[in-house]
Amino acid sequence: MQSILGISAHYHDSAAAIVVDGKVVAAAQEERFTRRKNDDAFPVHAARFCLERAGLGGKWPDVVVFYDKPIPKFARVLETVLGLVPGGLGTFVRFAPGWLSEKLDARGGIRADLGGLPESVPVLFTEHHQAHAASAFYPSPFDSAAVLAIDGVGEYATTTLWHGSGDGLEALEEVRFPHSLGLLYSAFTAHCGFRVNSGEYKLMGLAPYGRPAFEKVIRDRLIDLRADGSFRLNLEHFDFLRGQRLTNERFDALLGGPPRQPDERILARHADMARSIQVVTEEAMLRLARRAHERTGERHLALAGGVALNCVANGRILREGPFEKVWVQPAAGDAGGALGAALAAWHLHARQPRPSPGGLDAMHGSCLGPEHGDAEVAAVLDRMGAVHERMEDEELFDRAAAWLEAGEVVGWFQGRMEFGPRALGNRSILGDPRSAEMQARMNLRVKFRESFRPFAPAVLAEHASALFELEGDSPYMLLVAPVREALRRPDASGAAPGAEGGEDLSERVRRVRSTLPAITHVDWSARIQTVDRETNPRFRRLLEAWHARTGCPALVNTSFNVRGEPVVCTPEDAYRCFVNTAMDRLVIGNRVLQRSRQPAPVPQVFEPGRD
Repeated sequence: MQSILGISAHYHDSAAAIVVDGKVVAAAQEERFTRRKNDDAFPVHAARFCLERAGLGGKWPDVVVFYDKPIPKFARVLETVLGLVPGGLGTFVRFAPGWLSEKLDARGGIRADLGGLPESVPVLFTEHHQAHAASAFYPSPFDSAAVLAIDGVGEYATTTLWHGSGDGLEALEEVRFPHSLGLLYSAFTAHCGFRVNSGEYKLMGLAPYGRPAFEKVIRDRLIDLRADGSFRLNLEHFDFLRGQRLTNERFDALLGGPPRQPDERILARHADMARSIQVVTEEAMLRLARRAHERTGERHLALAGGVALNCVANGRILREGPFEKVWVQPAAGDAGGALGAALAAWHLHARQPRPSPGGLDAMHGSCLGPEHGDAEVAAVLDRMGAVHERMEDEELFDRAAAWLEAGEVVGWFQGRMEFGPRALGNRSILGDPRSAEMQARMNLRVKFRESFRPFAPAVLAEHASALFELEGDSPYMLLVAPVREALRRPDASGAAPGAEGGEDLSERVRRVRSTLPAITHVDWSARIQTVDRETNPRFRRLLEAWHARTGCPALVNTSFNVRGEPVVCTPEDAYRCFVNTAMDRLVIGNRVLQRSRQPAPVPQVFEPGRD
């Protein structure tokens, strides 16, 4: 047995993953344990969990591998600074001590952070984009595929094209820093008043409310999109080479005003900016997909990197691109780099073969985190003074479906925690998608977040095509597709895509746009999770009970957290979140709690404000 521990850390969303004899055994983000959203610290807790889950408690893995190469990254920073003298010296002075004391001695730092990893255990390093590409291809259901990794920046690369076949992964093309699709999208995220590296989802959700009024400006003045998928930024409008801001005054002038502050009202122009950069990003990704097909001749595409979390663009690639199937790593961002690094070490460094996946992915439904038995759950709830009862499965699923039918919001905590940003039925908050009030209620009274943000449907896989214009599966909620026209109410859509709407944003949110209003976005789209019997049988049973009771095969499924908080990890996290929101019920395994029967709320312990 050979175990390989993968690590990602020190930028954002740190994580650990472990692979044993080539099989994915466990993976988790550090934020889930520390309760600091997007925690970038070394993943001490996540690594400890991975080792314990692999049966290595008190022992060391055979190999540790880090998800990028600090020396090339430092060289890129140094080259950038020297090329901008004297403009970039301030940035260098701020960051040099950290680089010199920590990152350049990364091997020693990793050994120390792991609690004294002995010299006998090798510490390896992959390239950042190699880790992303490995996370996309090796767990995918494809024997061979084109692979795209797209993010902000690794060592030098910001976009890379690979060809995966068998156990091989060959690099073909790349776009290099400072030309970055991820940094461009993040620039608009920041300009619209959202936090970089966590607010990009908000920008994507805001986009359908706007018009592509700035698309021409972006394409004429900010980015040169080329037919072969390559691109270049006009660096006159960006400041990330010289300072900590992504953009400068020229960027502000081009878009007609200064950046929005986080507490300021969202205006029509912000929605227009969101729509415009979303349209440009989609076009860029479509061109990259066509180039990947041209270079590889493959029928299948695998995606990773932070930009691959843009599920609207992914949906367009599937519908309009040249590939028959598209698979996206569910932890496509930097957290997934930990898993990719471990898999790259197994297949590319150790030269171990990759068995044919047989059309099935190796992510186990991305349920790779901790789980908690009934005795532990009961002990935690008793210690916290919770009022709870136990139900057997035969009763639980039908009763939960009945609560949902009655309009209740249910916290659903089951099995192993998901790896990646999406809750997939194990750390979820559920509701009735047929309710016209559910979106606003869950956003404002449960999640405490912006009312415009859409919710996703979890749907029985065999019924997905009846509700949505989707061919195939979307198990990880990373594909957006239109709601079927027969279910739409076009006369009450809020505003048709591209039309000027004079209504206030909150009024448009409340419009009933389909027979499933809680999961239908303003452009009649939905971010879909298909649920089958193999990947999550327990969540599947709930959906089946719901379908049998209501005739509806879908539920609202959103992550079990509130704004500024990571997704819950433990029963204690779940209980604290539950009693501090307007959720009606909480189900942890077979333990059931009713909100009205609980004692006073207990203090939250997470660090808010980093959403």
